[in-house]
Amino acid sequence: MFIPSVHAETDTEALLQFIHDNPLGLLITGIPSSVHDFLQCTHVPFVLDPPTQTEPARLRAHIAKQNPQVKALLETAPQNDNNPTPEILTHAQEVLVVFTGSHHHYVTPKFYTQTKPDTGKVVPTWNYAAVQVYGKLSVYYDSRCAKSGQFLAKQMRDLSARCERGIMGFTGEQGRQGPWTVEDAPERYIELMQRNIVGVEIEVCKVEGKVKMSQEMRKGDREGVVRGFAGLGGETGTAIAELVRERGEMAERKKGL
Repeated sequence: MFIPSVHAETDTEALLQFIHDNPLGLLITGIPSSVHDFLQCTHVPFVLDPPTQTEPARLRAHIAKQNPQVKALLETAPQNDNNPTPEILTHAQEVLVVFTGSHHHYVTPKFYTQTKPDTGKVVPTWNYAAVQVYGKLSVYYDSRCAKSGQFLAKQMRDLSARCERGIMGFTGEQGRQGPWTVEDAPERYIELMQRNIVGVEIEVCKVEGKVKMSQEMRKGDREGVVRGFAGLGGETGTAIAELVRERGEMAERKKGL
């Protein structure tokens, strides 16, 4: 990802929080295969396990076994008879996961109220935020084996709890509905579902982020963008207006203004 310094987000804690807040990622792999396309991608929600003093951050997800990307991963994974957990296949090649912020929008040159009247030298652009993760991927592919079964059971429960509580707000507190849980479904049905998915775990090797919210523009232009998006109204307009204001102030602080 091309990240000009003015758009770079270098705070690791902020990048991990971005992933937590925007869990739907695009898993991208490049896998030589005689049957499947070399480039494969899957939209999938991830659970983020933050780093500890001894372990790097990890991303967890589950994907349908019938997904061509999964088939390519299983076809090309290295086989090792000495592996104590042969149901877990680890790829040496890095994979890429891309997370995009929930609020992004086209920016019309009409919002640039300083430069447009002065010179007219303005063009449209798009404001957005994104985080990219590079890492090593392991596949837990057989739910009947202990390690894979435990991984999938934990993954399904953790993801459901994260989405039910954090996204839907079903906390069971202050009159709110309680969250749906895996235990609400028949046990036999869940077992059947687990047989048709694989678990994916990515050890995070590098994480980088970009927040492009008009902070490279002159102050008068940024103020015009803030007014323009605030005038659009709605959740996205309000959110982008606030992000443009926030990132502009951050850019000015870095310059010592």
